[in-house]
Amino acid sequence: MTPIALLFAMMMTPIAVAAAEPPFSCAHTPPPYPFCNITLPISERAHDVVSRLTLDEKVLQLVNGAPEIPRLGISAYEWWSEALHGVSRHGKGVTFNGTITASTMFPQVILTAASFDSRLWYRIAQAIGVEARALFNEGQARGLTFWAPNINVLRDPRWGRGQETPGEDPLVVGDYSVSYVRGIQGDTFEGGTNSDILQASACCKHFLANDLDNWKTVDRYNFNAKITQQDLADTFLPPFQKCVQQGQATGIMCAYNRVNGVPNCADYNLLTKTARQAWNFKGYIASDCDAVAIMHDVQGYSKLPEDAVASVLKAGMDVNCGSYLKKYTKSAVQMNKLTEEEIDRALENLFTIRMRLGLFNGNPKTGIYGSIGPEQVCSIEHQTLALEAARSGIVLLKNSPNSLPLSKTETTSIAVIGPNGNTTGTLLGNYEGLACKNITVLQALENYVENTQFHQGCVDSVNCTSVDIDEAVGVAKEVDFVILVMGLDQSQEREKHDRLELGLPGKQEDLVLAVAQAAKNPVILVLVCGGPVDVSFAKSEAKIGSILWAGYPGEAGGTALAEIIFGDHNPGGRLPMTWYPKEFSNVAMTDMRMRPDPSSGYPGRTYRFYNGETVYNFGYGLSYSTHSYKFVSGTKNKIFINRNEASHNTPSGEVLVSRVGVELCEKAKFTVVVAVQNHGQASNHTVLLFGKWGGKDSNGHLNKQLVGFQRVSLGAMGRRDVKFAVRPCEHFSRANEDGLMVMEAGSHSLVVEDEEYMIDIVM
Repeated sequence: MTPIALLFAMMMTPIAVAAAEPPFSCAHTPPPYPFCNITLPISERAHDVVSRLTLDEKVLQLVNGAPEIPRLGISAYEWWSEALHGVSRHGKGVTFNGTITASTMFPQVILTAASFDSRLWYRIAQAIGVEARALFNEGQARGLTFWAPNINVLRDPRWGRGQETPGEDPLVVGDYSVSYVRGIQGDTFEGGTNSDILQASACCKHFLANDLDNWKTVDRYNFNAKITQQDLADTFLPPFQKCVQQGQATGIMCAYNRVNGVPNCADYNLLTKTARQAWNFKGYIASDCDAVAIMHDVQGYSKLPEDAVASVLKAGMDVNCGSYLKKYTKSAVQMNKLTEEEIDRALENLFTIRMRLGLFNGNPKTGIYGSIGPEQVCSIEHQTLALEAARSGIVLLKNSPNSLPLSKTETTSIAVIGPNGNTTGTLLGNYEGLACKNITVLQALENYVENTQFHQGCVDSVNCTSVDIDEAVGVAKEVDFVILVMGLDQSQEREKHDRLELGLPGKQEDLVLAVAQAAKNPVILVLVCGGPVDVSFAKSEAKIGSILWAGYPGEAGGTALAEIIFGDHNPGGRLPMTWYPKEFSNVAMTDMRMRPDPSSGYPGRTYRFYNGETVYNFGYGLSYSTHSYKFVSGTKNKIFINRNEASHNTPSGEVLVSRVGVELCEKAKFTVVVAVQNHGQASNHTVLLFGKWGGKDSNGHLNKQLVGFQRVSLGAMGRRDVKFAVRPCEHFSRANEDGLMVMEAGSHSLVVEDEEYMIDIVM
């Protein structure tokens, strides 16, 4: 064989990719140092390793890319990996260039939240944790700290990252965080059984009020969020408190923005007094990437770089995503702005997490998660779960009689029209990975109807500044049914890019209406988008028979949509956010007030406070069945709070919940049972229980708030009793202007759809 032929043969021969060893410390036996001794408490081991480091070595460990320390047998570690809705290709800790080339891409979080199914949320996070550990075991991950979930409340519909969140309700956002953290970290669904060895580490972000990226002249780097104590107490802080206390998250990320003048990463009250002391947080705190640098470079908060470094470490931050601490920490010590002991505090938190991940116990492949391998990534189980999640989240917003579902036997031809009809990337949303498999909406529908045509409609994708209406109308006229797949993509909403308007982009609305008028039958409108869009025109148009919101439904989203359109699955999702009219764009995105201000016409935000018109309400969603509800039992309809025991009332006569005390609050708990009757054939259904206040809430302007939610399977024409635990101290309290949670006497009610259960709080 000639040298050229030999070279060609070598190039054509498949090369087996050998799995690399995962990075770990303490490889030698017996353990050479106390920090390698697994019989010692982790706190002692973390203290020991830090005590052996020089100042130069310490400084290098304060950034996301921590180098190895060969003299001590300590491996390198990368803190920055992402796993928002599947192990992501973003971040620096994970690669897909080895044995594992993809990961399961679940729906973007906003759609998963629409399922209102906390067990589903947990199972998704479990799967993500397994795939993360598999990548690590294969040597394709340099860390196991994943910077998710994003639990900022969706305050404004224009926010480009709203798609990453579980929506606008603090209870839902908090409960999602608990399910996610427990799942990915290896805890049970109920929690409390997690061992010292984590499967992976979750990180609650972005602490705090990071819900504006780039709107007009304001961006997340220079924004100072002015927030009242009242709004902090009952909107912005509760999801993070739940993530820490109930979820037992091992990480927090402090955000770029300032809150009331103080950068989050330099806020001692936030990071230390609130998270570590009040909530008993036991984990590490990371900065958002380059958040320390912008305190000096953009915000002008710190006079010198060393001032910025000193302020964040003193505040309670531990690791810098970026290089600022590597550059300026030593000089901060030399300038007496920072002590070495303050550095040690941060490092002990960091090494504690690495030890809890089992990375100082010898080869982790011999540990409790060591058997997780490549076969558990993109497994049939996980891909089936991705399909279940997409099915469960998709929301039916409109369904005229005889519109959906389409008949599988009588539908002979369909057309898919629109910029999102034949794309896979858009379906994944942001912070995506490389999906196990991809299928477009068009491909999925072709599995049902052989005679399927496609036309993009918009020449330049979702921007739709140029539209080919004549050709699209021509296609529509040829078929039985038209499915318009419209909406947004990452060019319209993403990190660093907020929307200015709430309507469909460009000429999408013109295309929809023209096709609808030409079609033989009322058309089906599918909206692929994270944030809400004003489709009032479609609600009132008789030629538009049905509207489906699909969010960004993940790798199996095309299949899920086709199954719903042809009736193989019932859409049971509910909106996790309010859909506002276009006029809401006149409200300044920088106005952080949750509550309305009638004197200025400010309408407030989210279903809990907003007093304006809506396109669709929070919790809205139709089904292929109809349902009725009835409160069949409640153990209490009067709740007695003894004013003498709950002393220190406010001047207005309200009772401070903190003074009621744990014992009285526990006594006040009760259960209500709601009978749900299915009057059709479709089975799965979501039940939302709200609490309402009687009379006018003069200081809080609270319309109502969610008390509980459950996803239930009823069966055709089935009936089921659904139990809800009601905690009056939580569900019938609100924040006063001082940020203190209070209760007040009077009539309250629990509400499911049109059914109401009255409760009197007596003091």
